[in-house]
Order: sequence, then C-alpha cells, then structure tokens
Amino acid sequence: MDPFDEEDNNKRRRRRNPFDDFGFDEDFIRDIFNDDRIMDDIRRMTEEMMKGFSNARPGKPFVHGFKINVGPDGKPHIEDFGNKQIKSPEGELIISEEREPLTDIIEGDNDVAVTVEMPGVEKNDVDLNVTNDELEINVDTPQRKYHKKLKLPCGVVPNTTKATYKNGILDVVIKRKEKKKPGDSYKVNIE
Repeated sequence: MDPFDEEDNNKRRRRRNPFDDFGFDEDFIRDIFNDDRIMDDIRRMTEEMMKGFSNARPGKPFVHGFKINVGPDGKPHIEDFGNKQIKSPEGELIISEEREPLTDIIEGDNDVAVTVEMPGVEKNDVDLNVTNDELEINVDTPQRKYHKKLKLPCGVVPNTTKATYKNGILDVVIKRKEKKKPGDSYKVNIE
C-alpha cells in the first residue's frame, strides 16, 4: 500500500454512516428526519430543554435527552428522559433534581425484560415495586434522585421478578401472566 496514494487516503477519510451498525438503511433514516410530526416533537422537546437551562440550579447537573424507537407498527416513537420540569410554589417552571431514567422494555414470549440506566447509585439505593401491570423505580440519595413508573405491555406475575444492578444498569425480568401466543395478531383487510 502506497501511503501517498490519494484515492486510498480519500477512502480512509470518508466518514462511515453511524447508523450502519444498527441495520438501518439511509432511506429509513432520511424518512425519520423528513417526517414533520417527528421533527416537530424533537423541536418541542429541544425548546423545553433549552427553557430548562435558564431554570437549572448553578452547580447541579442537568440531564435531558430523547430516544427514538421503532415500534411493532413500524412507526418511530419518541420518549424523553432526564431531569423533570416541575412547577415551583409560585407557579414558575423549575428543574427538579429528580431524573427520569432512560428505559427499554422488551416483551418476550414468557416474560418482560426492562433495562434502566441509572449511573451513580448503589444497588442498595434502588427501590423497585411491581404490580400486575406496572413497574415503579425509585432512587433517593443526596447525590442522585431517579423515579419512573412504567406501564408494562402485558399482565405479569409480580412475585417472579428478578433484578440485577451492575455498572449503572438495572435489569429486571418478570414472568408474564399468560404465555404469548403465536396467533396473537389480527389480519386486517385493506379496502
């Protein structure tokens, strides 16, 4: 290989598409960013986040972001996470120290798996409560406060809950009340 070969150097300098690792094609990504509804949601969330900067407390960390998931319907769904905006007793919007953690829910045939990102806390600080259809996560320490109440995609058996916490990642697995049936879909005729 000739280190002065201009064509080879141009190939190495070319940026690769960051979405290649996820199996998305460029048309799919372009469609997301050309969808007015999605872009309006992103603009709205960004504006709310920017307003929050003016109300953030000096010296306190401020976290806000969003994730985009493509649902089973093939449409993107946007979920935000981070510090919550709350109203002060005077009615002014302020940034709460409590954060809503980034979460993922995966519905399996036999169970529901939930992954929650909560860096900076110890496993003894995490309080989990499970009902037949909800999971509530709470952390209240002087350094970090997290809270999230998740509506689960199906009924679960609370006393089968298994949870592990390592390196800021909480993994929760809960058995489903009923096994997912392969025929749980309905064919729709298009007119």
